[in-house]
Amino acid sequence: MKRIALVLFACLVLIGSAFAADGKQVTYKSGDDTVSGMLYAPANAKGKLPGIVVIHEWYGLNDWVKEQAQKFADQGYVTLAVDLYRGKVAAGGDEAHELMRGLPEDRATRDLKSAVAFLKTQKNVDPQKIGTIGWCMGGGYSLAAAIAEPTVKATVINYGRLVTDESVIKGINAHILGIFGAQDRGIPVDSVRKFEETMKRLGKQIQVKIYDDAGHGFQNPNNKQGYKAEDAADAWKLQTDFFAREFKSSAK
Repeated sequence: MKRIALVLFACLVLIGSAFAADGKQVTYKSGDDTVSGMLYAPANAKGKLPGIVVIHEWYGLNDWVKEQAQKFADQGYVTLAVDLYRGKVAAGGDEAHELMRGLPEDRATRDLKSAVAFLKTQKNVDPQKIGTIGWCMGGGYSLAAAIAEPTVKATVINYGRLVTDESVIKGINAHILGIFGAQDRGIPVDSVRKFEETMKRLGKQIQVKIYDDAGHGFQNPNNKQGYKAEDAADAWKLQTDFFAREFKSSAK
């Protein structure tokens, strides 16, 4: 029964995303550079809304990442899907690996800080309620954005690279949701638990979910070998509940 319910939930999510409002391409400054991204906002929403910076996998700003940004906009957020590769999108893993290797980390971090700043300037965004989310490479950069920009309030790390330097972790202000797969050979469970324990010992807010049967990239249906529909549906619910709790509850 649980399996059927989760599969139905996943189907409903996919159907709902088909009715999302179209995004628009926007440009903004990152240092001396002009960068671009896709901006999405809920239709007919009133007042100032929370904003989320959406960060792509190592493939680049492709249709799947744009769909995630649309889905979060449907949940009541203004979302900005960033383009860290400056217009390049990989067709396969080899090309993605090369693009990721060629991405200067300092430039990517600067672009993410600029994305947060850009969202804060939008008339329909509450500048006190900015979050970040990313998958794979973008999961690591989601954490990097929270480290580089202490005004970020909530951060989701989907099987992304973690930091180990305690002095760096001390500077994290954002509440963290970390989602990982126990079969992920690139991010061992031990490293996830160590990060979680360090965060908690330093008084930081963190929630971690590790899916026993999942590996890297399990939320993306384009990952034919590693996609886990039930785990992906559960992870989506965790993410939406997390942002709703951080940004929409009366206590906030």
